[in-house]
Amino acid sequence: MQHAPAARPSPTPAPRLPPGTATRPLPAAALAAVLALAASACVGGGRGTEGPVGPVPPTAPSPAVLPSAELPPVLTRGQARAALVGADDLGETWEPTRGAATWRDELLKATAERPDCRRLLDVLYTEELFGTGAATAPRATAALDDVDGGAQLHYRVTSYRATDLDRTLAWLGTLPDTCGRFEARDAHGAARDVRVAGLTLPEAGDARRGLRVTVGDTAPDDGEDTRTDTRADTGTDTGGTGGGILTVDLVAVRVGDDAISVTNGTLGAPADDATRTCVEVGAARLTEARRQGRAQV
Repeated sequence: MQHAPAARPSPTPAPRLPPGTATRPLPAAALAAVLALAASACVGGGRGTEGPVGPVPPTAPSPAVLPSAELPPVLTRGQARAALVGADDLGETWEPTRGAATWRDELLKATAERPDCRRLLDVLYTEELFGTGAATAPRATAALDDVDGGAQLHYRVTSYRATDLDRTLAWLGTLPDTCGRFEARDAHGAARDVRVAGLTLPEAGDARRGLRVTVGDTAPDDGEDTRTDTRADTGTDTGGTGGGILTVDLVAVRVGDDAISVTNGTLGAPADDATRTCVEVGAARLTEARRQGRAQV
């Protein structure tokens, strides 16, 4: 028996607009909203879409927060102390210091017009040869007095980049030319005659540089130096300048990424042997301290 075909629903006729009526487009704001939703659905794959998501590129760090270049490994405090020079190395007349010599304020606390000369005076006074930042703070220090000759010696061990240490040594080497002789003035306006000369040092370390700086009363304009030279008879007098001449040896020796710096000043005869001992013995001890430090790693 044949079944009658199912009745098909007749299509619903589209509503007919009255004659003369035009089709209106969507308003601009509504059209923009529709386009925005469509674009969002394309990017995100639509709600419920499990399409693969590509890797998100990392955000580049701002230059302000980039890490600085790494400093080389530094000596431990104990290793730096092992590289110090002590009173026993310099002779029986030397002992641990009893306090800063008064000539430091009376003769070294001064300024000059030329920048390099002014920086030299600052270094002699503060003894911060390699800079004043935390990274260049000395790892170990020693201060000694010569009770007979009146000299005072300060010795420091500093760790920093070899290239930066060499830059400071190179600067020291320019000073006999740029600041061979200049006038400095203290806070009261008193003039000082300052002279700078190179100092020959023993062959020690990887690089080295030395200066001998003299500071005294200003000499006459005729070029003749009539300053009172009391270096032979001042004895242990460090209480005042007395018209004398202060002589300071400023020395630096680099061993790898570490360095020793020495200031050896006196109103008496310069203690050349003390400066040389600091260079030779100090460089040898610093080399050994570095060797032991590498062996422990």
